[in-house]
Amino acid sequence: MSKTVTGFSKFSKEAKIDWLVENFFDNNESAKRILKTYWNRDQELQELHDEFIENTISNYYLPYGVAPNFKINGRDYVIPMVVEESSVVAAASLVAKFWSARGGFKAEVISTTKIGQVHFMYAGDFQKLKKHFKDIKIDLYKSTETITKNMRKRGGGILDIELRDKTSELENYYQLHVTFETKDSMGANFINSCLETIASEFKNDEIQIVMSILSNYVPECLVRAEVSCDVSDLGENDPQLFATKFEQAVNIANVEAHRAVTHNKGIMNGIDAVVIATGNDFRAIEAGAHAYASRSGKYKSLTNCEVKNGIFKFWIEIPLALGTVGGLTSLHPLSKLSLQMLQNPSARELMEIIAVAGLAQNFAALRALTTTGIQQGHMKMHLSNIIKQLGATEDERAYLINYFSDKQVSHSAVVDEYNKLSK
Repeated sequence: MSKTVTGFSKFSKEAKIDWLVENFFDNNESAKRILKTYWNRDQELQELHDEFIENTISNYYLPYGVAPNFKINGRDYVIPMVVEESSVVAAASLVAKFWSARGGFKAEVISTTKIGQVHFMYAGDFQKLKKHFKDIKIDLYKSTETITKNMRKRGGGILDIELRDKTSELENYYQLHVTFETKDSMGANFINSCLETIASEFKNDEIQIVMSILSNYVPECLVRAEVSCDVSDLGENDPQLFATKFEQAVNIANVEAHRAVTHNKGIMNGIDAVVIATGNDFRAIEAGAHAYASRSGKYKSLTNCEVKNGIFKFWIEIPLALGTVGGLTSLHPLSKLSLQMLQNPSARELMEIIAVAGLAQNFAALRALTTTGIQQGHMKMHLSNIIKQLGATEDERAYLINYFSDKQVSHSAVVDEYNKLSK
């Protein structure tokens, strides 16, 4: 029996849920109850959420936490983080306090250039195409003046338009490579509107426009964050050994892709959590960061470490195309609250904050890996989740937490001890 549906988008939210429950949950009323449990009681707020995407039937909540004690460029911050993974917020908070006693984090934006491209096919003479581009380039700028007017008032706009020959990679393929400054806006809609207008002005009978779209690979929208201190101030039993092993761990991530992927995933634990909390696009950030990690032709670490002349230095350079105005940053109440918590940063300041969050997360992971091992801290944080899954009572929970206070935590060990209690 077919379960296709016509006109689903026009159903009321109730009707959408009824259809889903009838066809995919065997009329299980608990599914309907769960979906409705996550509706917001504030009808106006729920309607706002319903309008973010299509075919909304409920909300999917993620924990919203904060990591205090960050000192960035001499300024104190509490950083909001939205993440479901245990130990991420705790690790960030611990590292923030550690480095706040050692001068804090230093961060700087290297550049903020963003990129868009008009991709087109042309089978004619290249010199003729070059002449056409040269003749029309001023008109390409002029065609976007109504779109760029407000952005230009804020100091942004189109920086340059280049004609690029890509025929060595794909037959008849060329592009207009356009660079932008979008100030405090992430600028996706602005960039795409400009590109489509430029494409319309540029095309002729011999030029076939394939598509016009921004790029989420922005290697010139770059931020750097770093920490440094005397090796003797690292606070370990053998600080020189710790510094050496830490540097070796980063070097391994620079030569071994299997390690680099997990290494960078840990960085993105911190970065994505703040990107989501501030209403930015974590998928774009992820894609751009991993492309940047591969820019040499080999996938490598996004962080670097140097131990030299008794000084430990650890830093990250990463592309981050972020906005503090427009999109969800202006619509989602928690996104707006996050930006207020961060003292209403500009897009450049937000780049610095988020880069620091990634660096802090990586420092926490590498410190654990090169000393006690990653599982000790992570599984301690995960213990409460395992206990909840088992349905333990409050007394059983208290016993299990106390029992594992000085023992290695694993899922099977917790289950075994719980089963002993049950018996």
